[in-house]
Amino acid sequence: MDTIPKQFTDFGKNYPEVMKAYEELGSSVHNAGPLDNKTRSLIKLSLAIGGRLEGAVHAHVRKALTAGCNAEEIRQTVLLALPTLGMPAMMMAMTWVDDILGNQ
Repeated sequence: MDTIPKQFTDFGKNYPEVMKAYEELGSSVHNAGPLDNKTRSLIKLSLAIGGRLEGAVHAHVRKALTAGCNAEEIRQTVLLALPTLGMPAMMMAMTWVDDILGNQ
């Protein structure tokens, strides 16, 4: 499994107050409603896919695994992008997901 990108950890070291505020915002929005952690993780992955954000897809696959999602659930999340985003975008996202999942 990939590790946290150096750029992200360096950002936290260089701008600790900004990172603290970012993490607090994330915690606040995660706790603002009734969704469980697995559901939130898959929604965040979906948003990253829709935004075509490779690094965010990588990060949210790792977070989904940590939240207890399995490879099949993660890949179904990618498949759900097909009718909305189209085949090329879905295939691009599947490639990014497989960067993390490999042959799982």
